[in-house]
Order: sequence, then structure tokens, then C-alpha cells
Amino acid sequence: MSIRQTLSSVTSLLAGMALLMLGNGALATTLSVSMGEAGTPAWVIGAVMALYYAGIVVGTASGYRVIVSVGHIRAFAAFGSTMSAATLAHAFIAEPWVWGLLRFTVGFCAVGMFMCSESWLNARSTNETRGSVFAFYQITVYLFQGISQFLVNLPDETGFTLYALLSVLMSLAVVPVALTRVAAPELPPNTSFNIVKLWKTSPTGMTSALAAGVILGAFYGVGPLFAQLTGLDRAALASFMSATIIGGLVLQWPVGRFSDDRDRRSVMLGICGGVVLICFALMGKDIHYGSALLVLGALFGGLSFTLYPLAVAYTNDYLETEDLVPASGGLVMAYGLGAALGPLGASGAVQVFGGGGLFGFCALVAVGLSLLIIVRMRQRAAMATEDQSDFLMVPRTSPVATEMDPRGEAD
Repeated sequence: MSIRQTLSSVTSLLAGMALLMLGNGALATTLSVSMGEAGTPAWVIGAVMALYYAGIVVGTASGYRVIVSVGHIRAFAAFGSTMSAATLAHAFIAEPWVWGLLRFTVGFCAVGMFMCSESWLNARSTNETRGSVFAFYQITVYLFQGISQFLVNLPDETGFTLYALLSVLMSLAVVPVALTRVAAPELPPNTSFNIVKLWKTSPTGMTSALAAGVILGAFYGVGPLFAQLTGLDRAALASFMSATIIGGLVLQWPVGRFSDDRDRRSVMLGICGGVVLICFALMGKDIHYGSALLVLGALFGGLSFTLYPLAVAYTNDYLETEDLVPASGGLVMAYGLGAALGPLGASGAVQVFGGGGLFGFCALVAVGLSLLIIVRMRQRAAMATEDQSDFLMVPRTSPVATEMDPRGEAD
């Protein structure tokens, strides 16, 4: 099947994901900005933003049961409607702890929608097109999440218009899937990899997934507050957030392919070193305006976004083919737990040290991961490069996405 035919077969589903990422991506930034402008303490902002990832962790397990019980279309419509309603509810009750409950709800529903969409994408993929569908899906998720950041620039004197728009986008995301003519696919078995076995298989991979979650959860949750505290207006803030996310899309592939020909741990160690240096630069006072900030943001995203797919690729190097999917569930869970902890730690650092505390916290996490990698490199010899699996960009959305991973195909 040609690239054009492949795209044509999944266009409606990718369109739904694009709308979902536009609404959901802008919502997090909008809430963080709104709380910052209202003078909400940094630690409260961190707690509210962390609850989104708590909802994702809970939804990864519970959402599966909902889908199995009522079917894909009903579950997808229920998740989408609830998510849209929760988004609109932010406009009526401007109370941080109520917003925290709504963030949990949105996270729970978001992962359910990801699971449904990814199941359909997998059903529309063949062994020949699976890699292309996987790539198109990744590009859609990152690209439209990056574009969504500019929605915070829309004028909204009432404090209602923007939430209404985001709610509409989330509602429209349901339409392409609800109208699909393809029969609802079977949801892959909710297999889980024994967490102890996963740790014994690859302490480096599991810890790297956790650390990636901490760093990116901190960025998504507290990044807008950092921009506000450094004096950026909404337009500059949106550009900074978007540059970081798009940078994460652009640099993942070249960094990942570079890791295929060498010990991935040395690459991750280099990534951590780069993250630390960029974090120190972002903590400086002379780069908070103009292109320098955007370049540093793009480099921060480009490096830190590679940690999770590198962790998955490294762990996969030590797994049998039949263990790839269940192990991915454990790595997604580790990432989600880290992402829930990230905003809490980063907001505490911002509360004490100011805006630069965000990147000081991220640098500290990267240093900790570096030390673990160094210890593990002394304990386990590097795998021969010819025995390594190929690197692929891996979504952090749900374990179901792993079903589209060509590395999981049996020989």
C-alpha cells in the first residue's frame, strides 16, 4: 500500500486526534497561565497540574474496563463528552481545587480516548503500513499539541470564550471516530509486565522512563508559570511552549537513529548532560526574551523528549518479542507516575527559588539519572549493536499504541 493510500485510510482518525490535541494541549497551558495571573501559589498550581497525570495513570487501567464493558464507540463518546463538559466547567468555577478534580477527570478521559483511537489505527494498519501509520500518528500528536499553544493568545475578556472553544474542539474530536465505517476493533488484552521483572530486566530503562515523566510533567505543568515569572506576555509564552514541543518532535528521530549504532546508555548519558547544560542556560537572566529563549526551549524539548523512547528502545533490546507489549504498559505507567510527581517537585522549587527553579529541578533529575546510568554501565556490559532493536519514536499516550509498533511483529 502506498503512502497516499495509507494516509487516506487513517485520515479521519488522525483528524480526530488533531482536534483532541488542539483542545487538550491548550487547556493545560491556559489553566497554568490563568492561575499564575490570579496569583495562585506555585505549589498549588503544581498540585492541580499533577492531577491530570494521576487521572492518566488511573485511566490506563480503569479505562480499559470501560471500553471492554460498553464497546469502543460508546466508550469513546462517553469519554469525549465528559472531557468536553469538564473543560467547559472550568469557566464556571474558578477554584483551584475544583480545577484539580476537573484535571483528573480530563486526564482519565484523555487516556480512554487515546486507547480507543489507537485501537482503530492499529486495526486499519497492515504489516506493510504499520510503521508509516505509527509515524503519522506521532507527528499528529506532537505537531498539533505544539500548535495548540497559540490558542492562549485568543482574546477572552469574559474568561469563558477560550474554554468554550476548547470544549468544542474536544467534542468535534469524537465525530471522525463515531462516523467511521470500520467495525470496532478488539481492544488488545490488558496484559501487564511484572514490575519486579521489568526492573530486573532493565533498571536503566525503567528509571529513565520515570525520569522522563518527571522532567516532562514538570515542563508541561510549570513551564507556563516559568514564562510568566520571567516577564513574558502570552504571545511570547505560547511561542516558548510551542518551540519546546516542536523541538521534541524534530530532534527525536536523528537522536534515536544515532543511538542504534552504539550503547544507548552512553547516548542517554549524553542527553542528560545536554539537558543539564541547557537547564543552567535557561536559569540565566539574559536569555528570557527573543530568539535565544526559543532556541534553548527547542533544544530542551529536543533532548528531554528523547529520553522516554530511548528508554523503551533500550528495554526492548533485552526483551523477547512477546514481551514488548506488556512491558510497554509498565514503562508507560512509570512515565505516568513520574509525570504526576514532576509538577509537584518543580512547583516546590519555583516556590522557593523563583521561575528558574523549574529548570534547576529538571537539571537535578537529569543528574540523578546520569549517576544511575554510570553505575549500571559498570555493572552490565554493552549489548552488541547488531543485536539491538531499531529506534522508533514512541508515544506516551497509552500502552495500546505499542500494538502499532513494528518491533512487536513476530518474525
